[in-house]
Amino acid sequence: MKKLQLTLIATAIMGLSACSDGDDGANGTNGIDGGNGLNGNDGSNGLNSLVLQTALAMGNTHCPNSGVQIDSGLDSNADGTLQTGEITATEYVCVPGETSVGTNDILTSVNNNWFMAGQQQVANAKNNWLAATQNSGASLTSSSAPANIGATQMASDVSLEALRGQAKNIILFVGDGMGISTVTAARILEGQMNGLLGEENQLAFDSFEFAGLAKTYNVDAQTPDSAGTMTAMMSGVKTDAGILGVNEQVERGDCSTVAGTELVTALELAEIAGKSTGVISTARITHATPAATYAKSADRNWEDISDMPADAIAAGCSDIADQLVNFKENLESRITGASIDGIEVVMGGGRRHFLPKDAAFNSADAVSSIEGDRTDGRDLTAEWQAKYTDGVYVMDQSGFDAIDPNNTQRVLGLFNESHMQYEADRGNDIAGEPSVAEMTAKAIDILDNNDEGFFLMVESGRIDHGHHAGSAYNALTDTIAFSDAIAKAVEMTDMSDTLIIVTADHGHVFTIAGYPKRGNPILGKVVGVGQTEPTLASDGMPYTTLGYTNGNGFKDLGDETNADAGYSHAIASGRHDLSTVDTQSSGFHQESLVPMSAETHAGEDVGVYAKGPGAMLVNGTNEQSIIFHVMDFAADLTQKAEQALMQ
Repeated sequence: MKKLQLTLIATAIMGLSACSDGDDGANGTNGIDGGNGLNGNDGSNGLNSLVLQTALAMGNTHCPNSGVQIDSGLDSNADGTLQTGEITATEYVCVPGETSVGTNDILTSVNNNWFMAGQQQVANAKNNWLAATQNSGASLTSSSAPANIGATQMASDVSLEALRGQAKNIILFVGDGMGISTVTAARILEGQMNGLLGEENQLAFDSFEFAGLAKTYNVDAQTPDSAGTMTAMMSGVKTDAGILGVNEQVERGDCSTVAGTELVTALELAEIAGKSTGVISTARITHATPAATYAKSADRNWEDISDMPADAIAAGCSDIADQLVNFKENLESRITGASIDGIEVVMGGGRRHFLPKDAAFNSADAVSSIEGDRTDGRDLTAEWQAKYTDGVYVMDQSGFDAIDPNNTQRVLGLFNESHMQYEADRGNDIAGEPSVAEMTAKAIDILDNNDEGFFLMVESGRIDHGHHAGSAYNALTDTIAFSDAIAKAVEMTDMSDTLIIVTADHGHVFTIAGYPKRGNPILGKVVGVGQTEPTLASDGMPYTTLGYTNGNGFKDLGDETNADAGYSHAIASGRHDLSTVDTQSSGFHQESLVPMSAETHAGEDVGVYAKGPGAMLVNGTNEQSIIFHVMDFAADLTQKAEQALMQ
């Protein structure tokens, strides 16, 4: 990526100046009796003229690409400084922005304020880490760094820049909807499932050495959606809700506004740089989070052509499933000089968006009478196989198990018509489907065949869906399965050359309430310290530790393991008598306060956990877009991609 250099125009501060004193009067002429004339009066002192120059940072309203503000005026109170009320003129000398993209440049993000802010946040994170390790506020310079900073962390110039590019591999784990309260509750539940009190337990990523927080809001939304948040993580640019891989200039649903707004993702940079790439999700692979790694769309809902308005199709916009299958051609046409081999591993749900609306194309485990949704007659699974003759298409557990990672170049796995099963319900799948941990392990086994390394994104998408359905049980058991996948990745990779980041796109209105005693079942009713019976609320009824601010409310579905079954029941918000209800059963749905057809996202910050090269840059509270910049720094993706384009 071209780096904009802040070049301040060297304008010398003008010297102080003042009006001179009045001249003495001229001598009178000599007359016969005349004398000398009187001296003239001194003139009054003038006012000093002052000039003040102020350097402007990137993102300034008047100079978006930085510059200098020049204020001038008279020193009315003669205090030697130019006060705000004394300024009579202001001028700006601005650094010009990039207005064109050369052959060897990676597109669109260069002048984006969010992108530049992310670069600055990474610079700040470097200073934070160094200051913490040397117990001072020193900046990253060889003259100020003490000798006790290890050579393994600092190069000869004692600069964290020496760590740039040390990560050969990057794995980004995204727990969709995995807010802070979800992490806490899942940690306790896993511990209790293993015979512990629970609170002392640690999920796989709890033990990561570095952690921070990410602000999740979209450019146009206080509480975000997954499309805008994942676009920020993948491109380094925050954007609007509901759009994928494009900046905030796009009008949602308007195909004509997309051209020229496309952002470059970490996965795309990895492809250009020669790395292998993979995308895994337990949701539909065309759903917002996985789609943000590869697609550019004015609407996240355009998963296949049947979802698109006629004007968007006529204007030439492609549906998301089409963009996945034609990822290679799309990227090469968009970036001059790019030569890639396409995404090696794609696994998730969402077959319906790849198949024509014709029962003849139904898969063995189709749920609907006609599985496919495509109205253009295309079978994208067949197109993918024709395009990648070295690839393997699988749709069930047996096909997945048969994959030999040592002799498989690429995989397209579509394991369900829509989303994959909840972890607790996976055993009920007709044809069987792998767990998120199994998919992660298989992907790593395939991707690590590339000596240049790999980029892998793994989403646990159904954490989010469990919460939307008001089922803490499903959301938490999927979070635990997600933790298992992370543990497997740590086990299978060398942490000296692999950066693993675990985070969420957003949280949910999911609460841990009351004053339950230590070790009280996290899915149970609140029992106070020193008590054996449930605590009663002011209405005389017991209540659960976990609950939702909004949603479709209480359900008692017994041993049902599919949270979505609750949608077929009426909304039942508010309080209910839980005295005889087993709230720890898989089919129990927590109470909610505000009645809604589905529970909503929350606007809270989410955790970011990191391990491996570059992980120390994850610290403090940052814009969510910093995650891209940390990955970019750790693997030097942009520089390596640009070098590849120049060959």
